[in-house]
Amino acid sequence: MTKQHSATDPMDRTRYPVDPWRLVEKRYDSDDLGLTETLFAVGNGYLGMRGNPAEGRDAHAHGTFINGLHETWPIRHAEAAFGFARTGQTIVNAPDAKVMKLYVDDEPLNVAQADLEEYERVLDLREGVLRRSLVWRTPAGKRVKVETSRMVSMAQRHLAVMQLSVTMLEGDAPIVISSQLLNRQDGKDEYHVESAAMGEGVDPRKAQGFEERVLLPRLSYAEDDRMALGYMCSRSKMTVAVAADHLLSSDEPVEKITRHEQDLAKTVFRAELHEGNTIRVDKLVAYHSSRGVPARELSDRCDRTLDRARSHGAAYYQAEQREWFADFWSNADVEVEGQPEIQQATRFNLFQLAQASARADQMGVPAKGVTGSGYEGHYFWDTEVYVVPFLTYTQPDVARNTLHFRRRMLPAALERAGEMAQRGALFPWRTINGEEASAYYAAGTAQVHIDADVAYALTKYVDATGDKDFLFRDGIDILVETARLWADLGFWRSNGHPTFHIHGVTGPDEYTTVVNNNLFTNVMARYNLERAAQAVAEMAEEHPHEHAAMVERLELGDDEVAEWEACAAGMAIPYEEGLGIHPQDDYFLDREVWDLSRTPDELRPLLLHYHPLVIYRFQVLKQADVVMALFLQGDRFSIEEKKADFEYYDPITTGDSTLSAVVQSVIAAEVGYHQMALDYFHHALYVDLADLHHNTVDGLHIASAGGVWAGLVNGFGGMRDHGRALSFYPKLPVGWESLAFPLQWHGSRLRVLIRQDEIQLHVDRGEPIEVWVCGTPHTIGGEAVTFGLDDQGPRIDGFLGDKPLVGGHRADGTMITAGVPEPTVGPDETQANLAPL
Repeated sequence: MTKQHSATDPMDRTRYPVDPWRLVEKRYDSDDLGLTETLFAVGNGYLGMRGNPAEGRDAHAHGTFINGLHETWPIRHAEAAFGFARTGQTIVNAPDAKVMKLYVDDEPLNVAQADLEEYERVLDLREGVLRRSLVWRTPAGKRVKVETSRMVSMAQRHLAVMQLSVTMLEGDAPIVISSQLLNRQDGKDEYHVESAAMGEGVDPRKAQGFEERVLLPRLSYAEDDRMALGYMCSRSKMTVAVAADHLLSSDEPVEKITRHEQDLAKTVFRAELHEGNTIRVDKLVAYHSSRGVPARELSDRCDRTLDRARSHGAAYYQAEQREWFADFWSNADVEVEGQPEIQQATRFNLFQLAQASARADQMGVPAKGVTGSGYEGHYFWDTEVYVVPFLTYTQPDVARNTLHFRRRMLPAALERAGEMAQRGALFPWRTINGEEASAYYAAGTAQVHIDADVAYALTKYVDATGDKDFLFRDGIDILVETARLWADLGFWRSNGHPTFHIHGVTGPDEYTTVVNNNLFTNVMARYNLERAAQAVAEMAEEHPHEHAAMVERLELGDDEVAEWEACAAGMAIPYEEGLGIHPQDDYFLDREVWDLSRTPDELRPLLLHYHPLVIYRFQVLKQADVVMALFLQGDRFSIEEKKADFEYYDPITTGDSTLSAVVQSVIAAEVGYHQMALDYFHHALYVDLADLHHNTVDGLHIASAGGVWAGLVNGFGGMRDHGRALSFYPKLPVGWESLAFPLQWHGSRLRVLIRQDEIQLHVDRGEPIEVWVCGTPHTIGGEAVTFGLDDQGPRIDGFLGDKPLVGGHRADGTMITAGVPEPTVGPDETQANLAPL
């Protein structure tokens, strides 16, 4: 992103008014359909439905997604080599059940062209329901009120509930409602328009398209009130079935017609609707998917889901949804008093975390959740570093499910490590089925830090919950095999005293690849090695029989554990004495600095405008790298080191990744740059709501949403969990009245209230817990305790901006200078010439 003072409300409040519990759209606009389809998507972590209109058009990209339902395809490398990823994986656009077309006097409702007297669309964050209400004046001059609702159930993983209500306000007219199941994946929509659902263009963040049929028909039927479609994916052999049932309520007699074919099933309702009368159709939808169960069996499962849903009715499930979200918000809500715009946006982001993860049920959390096809539906390190911490402190059961998914991926990770000539396990950089799907290894497979990220999320979950059962049953294998990878990947060098080095890796910053001793990687690997050794020792002491079984199962020797401890103690941590900073890697400072202050906005993000080799020659970051290490391993760095590192790296961090701003906000708050902290937080807060990275059309940025929670709780709330202890050192922004949030710790729920000059803590559920406040331990129970915040550290005004820190000298005495490559674009080629500073 271009660094600017962005702490202002970027929303059009005439269209999206401020509401603490709802995202409200007061005016329809067809110019940003892709954005609004994403913002008004509903899902539960398993099933997601984009905010396409019930009538089917207009739409930018129709989308219905099931977590893990994917097609595979052979990756064709122009120049292949051993170990390159061979099979791509792309999320499938599941059959669309959202369609409920409406015709009045044989005229179709099309909101983009209709004469609308009233219009409102509402995503209710407290009830988990999308609603739309409009008054349509038909071409014949009749007035019709149309109300729709859509809900993907949190309590019933496979169920979605939709409603369409039509009321004649003025005039009588024949009404037709066509409820459909439609396979949009395979080439055409119902108007024979090329589908945009799987993305297009050369943006690597978009999804892979298909040149052949994906969903092979296996069943189709429509009879009575029920209809169904079933398919098998051509290559992956995954299967899916969708079925819909209908409950009708009408003031008029209704005729019903059914029809089905291999890619379409429909139930049509026809009635003569008189003025003042209403017809309503409740559509109950079930989706089931599998890695290979026949579609017919999945159809039977859909029938069972719908039989149960039909017996209860739509209102029952809407009430159940309200109860689910009431419990969610009691454990997850973050209240920002006196900041209504921030409050609304905060709850929107937290709501999206629930929609992305709640019913993933031992699946991963895709980078876009289930709101779009961006990044092909893949899972990244985003989940462990940005999402699992939120889940750990608000919904620990969901965190456990998410971590169990990584345990299920361990066999594939062991195989991948062997393919890479390493011991232990190497988790894939991007995947759906557990196999590496990143075709560009330099910014993919080389990001070995994902092993440590998984171990980090696992151990932080155990620290916060005390769930040793999970650690010793599922987690121990992950810790042992990832520690083995680091011990084998690194090597020893002796220059006065032995040090342990890790070469040929890429850190979080994908604008600097395949380097030696990436600081983030080494710091996180050290933590991984230490915690693996500690877990083995704890298991031996607390559960000796299980420990003995583990040692035999994993063929673990005492010498291995001792080796891990030695590797951790000897880990090389780059540091440049002259500049007083931690270099991002051994040779990072040898490069010249990219002057971002002289790079125009139209050439951002850099990855879409410069060849990778151009970018790799400079000190320039896609996202926070060293700064991320300062956050995740903050107890290993002094406040002075953090400030120096932040000041050096911030001006050369592009923010081209949405993963960056939240981390920069947290560290800016910690070292005192309070205005910068709020600015970066504000950017993260509105990444999707204001489409700040211009790609929300492809789905929400779920990791950034998790980062919003971190910015509030870890940044302004000053919460840390280093050393298996819970601590607070608040940094509330100037002008904020208060910040309040709950945290779960070892089965107790702690309530935190922070004001400008005090912090109040109490446990409202469970046993008392020990909490550190500004360096002093306290035992907190059911009675609220207030502590003064007399010293919150320095507050540094101003912004660092894009101007890099140059003029310093490297260890060899040479001066660090800055420049900017200026692309000269011709009709057939792009060249880059360095313009010196």
